[in-house]
Amino acid sequence: MPRAPQLHLLEHFAEHRPDLFRKKLRVNPEIFDDILDQISHHPVFHNQSNNKQLPVSIQLVIFLFRAGHYGNACSPEDIGQWAGVSVGTVVNCTHRIMAAILDQHDRFIYIPHVRSEEMRQARTFVESRTCHAWRNGVFAADGTSVNFHARPGMFGDAFYDRKSRFSLNCQVGLNVRLGMNAHLKCEGCNHDT
Repeated sequence: MPRAPQLHLLEHFAEHRPDLFRKKLRVNPEIFDDILDQISHHPVFHNQSNNKQLPVSIQLVIFLFRAGHYGNACSPEDIGQWAGVSVGTVVNCTHRIMAAILDQHDRFIYIPHVRSEEMRQARTFVESRTCHAWRNGVFAADGTSVNFHARPGMFGDAFYDRKSRFSLNCQVGLNVRLGMNAHLKCEGCNHDT
């Protein structure tokens, strides 16, 4: 039985139940508004087609809902049912929002100078909570699974994870000596990098 679209609930959640807004979109309503303000004027949202795009706010909702969920809950089909849009619309919204956000990268990603006081404090913090090998590390983000639609043709079983799906695990780290490192690897081998 198809579900009824739930987008109309978000406005109520933003005003009266921010905890439910966060549960659906993984950001506070104020952060949502800030992101929306920053990306709304991006050219990707303007076209000369007779078929108008959804408002940028709805596209951002669809993207954040998809990015904040995993498994079947993040499939284009389920998100389309949740939002009351087609699968193609979910995919197009995801692509447009990613393009707009990635164009803002240099404006919002700030890494202090290597010899700054902020960087010294970050290294001290990391050293106090990690192993010696990360002594000069500054930060790391680990654990984001990137799911495949289907089993990869080459070495497919190597990508089968503990949640019974085919995926890659994304890990990004910054080490003062080594610079920025980004790794995509099989789900089960976090310790190898």
